[in-house]
Order: sequence, then structure tokens, then C-alpha cells
Amino acid sequence: MNPTFSRRKFLKTAAAGAVGVTVFPRLIACSQKEEDDGIIRIGFIGLGQQAMYLLSGFIKIPGVEVVAGCDVYGIKTQRFIKRVTHYYAEQQKTVDVKTYENYKDLLARKDIDAVVIATPDHWHAFIAIAAAKAKKHIYLEKPLTFTIKEGQELVKAVRKKGVTLAVGSQQRSDKNFQHAVKMVQEGRIGKIERINAHVGAPPKPYDLPEEPVPADLNWQMWLGPSEYVHYNSQLNPVISLDPEQSEQLWGAWRWYKELGGGYTTDWGAHMFDIAQWGLNMDHSGPIEIIPAGYQDTKFLTYKYANGAVMTEEPFNEQGTLGVKFWGDKGWIEISREHFLASDESLLPPAAEEQEGAYETQVPHYMNFIEAIRSKTDPIVPVETGHRSCTVCTLGNIAYELKRPLKWNPDKERFVDDAEADKYLTKKYSKGYSI
Repeated sequence: MNPTFSRRKFLKTAAAGAVGVTVFPRLIACSQKEEDDGIIRIGFIGLGQQAMYLLSGFIKIPGVEVVAGCDVYGIKTQRFIKRVTHYYAEQQKTVDVKTYENYKDLLARKDIDAVVIATPDHWHAFIAIAAAKAKKHIYLEKPLTFTIKEGQELVKAVRKKGVTLAVGSQQRSDKNFQHAVKMVQEGRIGKIERINAHVGAPPKPYDLPEEPVPADLNWQMWLGPSEYVHYNSQLNPVISLDPEQSEQLWGAWRWYKELGGGYTTDWGAHMFDIAQWGLNMDHSGPIEIIPAGYQDTKFLTYKYANGAVMTEEPFNEQGTLGVKFWGDKGWIEISREHFLASDESLLPPAAEEQEGAYETQVPHYMNFIEAIRSKTDPIVPVETGHRSCTVCTLGNIAYELKRPLKWNPDKERFVDDAEADKYLTKKYSKGYSI
């Protein structure tokens, strides 16, 4: 059989809740009335395209006020102020909103309870660790960190300071993905033998031509801990305010190894994450990583101690970004736009379509707010984000070294491999260290 469950746009379903997590009933209650424990005031750090999606969700949550924004690009802070003040004016609500160039000034505010960090990846760990030390709750975009060492240190900082950190892995709050993982973990397709998780290519060396730096962009602060590269407008896509014109493409920094992890971390943080979840590996990981091109290895390959093998491999002719679980009794294939299975009994019940960007269609942000109020872990806590990010980074290290790697997921170290160990961290610009 080849049953299918698909729509042209993202579908929400009426499937059961998250595997091992009961989150949706509480979220519904939270959305119906304000909690009695006061307003949660939020500051945004990084005000680009993704931040605008996040803003449109967080600002509508009852009991939440967006009071500050921070970016090193002046026009982005202006756009932020314009959108926030316009929203509150429509709501006939007065909220004092301020913007900053330096994130440290925002973190110094005692009235801010939580921060949303949507900067380029090379800044994630530095800002998130500083936020934890400032006792701010943190919503951090994926991938969690730029290096494995950064992730280890961030986990320590979050737990030491007792703050909530939620990772921006929205698919964990998507009922279709939840249903797929539930079927896998309940053994409905038998023992998992292999997984196709298609995410795309690794990063490449920076090769964009040099362009003049805009007058209102602090380029040195944008680079921060990263090694120096010259400016190109594709790193910060052009926007305008009058008339308002948003980014027409994603910031290209993510495709270059000096600044990002390519598709391996950009989409891997979503799809490898689902594979990890399905395999019950949220606190572990693979034991061997083989890069594509090594001998007869066609696709980036991860081997797990339980015998499962995951490849970064397309599972259909369309090259859909998603995950396919193969068990000895059946299979399940899931992406943001479709759900396929070897048997009808594995399919989730359908519900109505929802228009709009995927990032605005899941209750992920509300889960973060509820976790703060209830002092419980969110649906994607820091350890889970770190483990999924580690899988992505291990793939890029294997690509870089062009050979297989042995990994000890318990010790989070390579096995007798001093050369690979050097890639657990990186060299930072002067004045920065983890």
C-alpha cells in the first residue's frame, strides 16, 4: 500500500499530543486567559527575517509584552520599533519599547524576563550564555550553537542559573511530526533499520565579492567572535521602510563555513532532530559518522549503537526536505507538507489547512511562555537542542576531514582521534572565548 496524507500548504492535524509530552491542553488554557503571575516582558536580540516571524507570534500571547529589541543594523531596529508600536497602537495599549545596538545593554535591564535570540549562528552561544548569567529565560533559534564545545558550555550555564531555554525547533510542536514519532516509538513499523533524513549540502568557503558596508551597520560587531570576512549584502538582505519591503531571501551567512553550517545545520537541526527524537536519542547520538564521497559512501551516513543507520539522502524524486523511517514492518515518511505511510492505520486524522508562514502556525512560542510560568522544561529543552545540533556538527566535521569518525555520545568526545577533537571548538577573534 502507499497511503498518503498531503496538502498544498502545511496541515495541522487532530492527532494525539507529543510523545512523552502533554503540552497542548495546557497551551489552550494559557491562550484563553492571562495568568495571575504577572506580565512576562521580552526583549528580541537579532531583528532579521526570522525574528519578524517570531515577533508576530510572541506579541500576540496573552500576558506577554515585547519591550525591547537589539540589532547592529540600524534599519532593522527601526523596522522593529515600527511593527511593535503599530501593533500596540491597534490594541489601544501603551508599551514603552526601546532598541539597542549592544545586546549587553538589553540584558542589563532588570525588568526584562526573557529574550528571543535570532542572530546568525556564530553569536548564539555567546549571547545565550550571557543571557543565562543575567537570569533571563531564553528562546534560542536553531541550530543551538556553532560548535559542540559551545553547546556543552551553554547546557552548563542554563542549568547552573536555573533559567528556561527553549529551542526554536517548531516541528516538535507540529502534530503531524508528533504523530509520526509516536508511531515509530510505539513500534508500529517495527524495529527501525534505517532513516533517510534529507537536509542538503554542507557549507562552502566564503566566496562572495566585497561590497561597501552600509552606514548604519556595525560590521565589526556583527562579526563579533567570528573570523573576519568582508561585507556582502547577501549576508544582510536589503530591506526598506517606506514603502516597507522585507527580505527577499534568507541571509546567506548560513551557507558559508566561516559563518554557518550550510544545510547540514540549517535544515539538519530540523530533520536530524526528528530522527533523533524517533530513535529516543534526545540524550545520546550516533557512534560513527561517514562523509559522502569516502570510498563507496554515496551519502553522509550516521550509525547508531542500536543498529539503525541514518543517511542524508532524498527519499523521493522531488528532493523533499523531510524524514523517512524504515522499520522491519513498515515505513513512515514525513515533511512539513505531507505524511506518507505503508499502511492507513499509521496516518494521522486530517484537519483544516492553515494559511501563512510555517513559523507562525505552531504553538511553539506559547509552550516557552508556559514553561517559564510553570517552571518546567519546554518541549525542546537545551539538552535536546544540543544533542541534535551535535549530530549536525559531527556531519560537517566528517565532511571537513573527509574520513569516518568514531564518536562516544556518553562522553561527547571522539574516540582516540586528536585531529577530530580540535574541531570540537574553533578559533575566535581577539577578545572572545568560550
